[in-house]
Amino acid sequence: MGDETRRHDVTLEWPDADRERRTIRIGEDETVLEAAERADIALPFGCRTGACGTCTGRLLSSNGNGDADEGTPDVADAFAYRRPPRALKERHRDTGYVLLCIAAPRTDCRVAVGSSVHAELVENPWK
Repeated sequence: MGDETRRHDVTLEWPDADRERRTIRIGEDETVLEAAERADIALPFGCRTGACGTCTGRLLSSNGNGDADEGTPDVADAFAYRRPPRALKERHRDTGYVLLCIAAPRTDCRVAVGSSVHAELVENPWK
């Protein structure tokens, strides 16, 4: 018997690190955060339950669609959540943001990650 879990290539990109990229193969039963930890890739996270938003990524493309000229790719087509993403408002989900601690891929995709992505959603009160 082989492993029957479907797997997808997810490319993580750090916009504030000169476009550093890493691609990891992730099963549909695994979250992006879990797969990143397995691959020894450090992603920011806080709660692992979708409540804090520290792990927020921004979907750049999904299954070859969604780069700049094609509009925002649909997060619901690219990921399944283990539980409701409480830390994201509907307008954030509609514009491509995804909580990587509770999201498992359903297609190959590219995701912007890192603290600068979280900062796009939350204004720093200490500036």
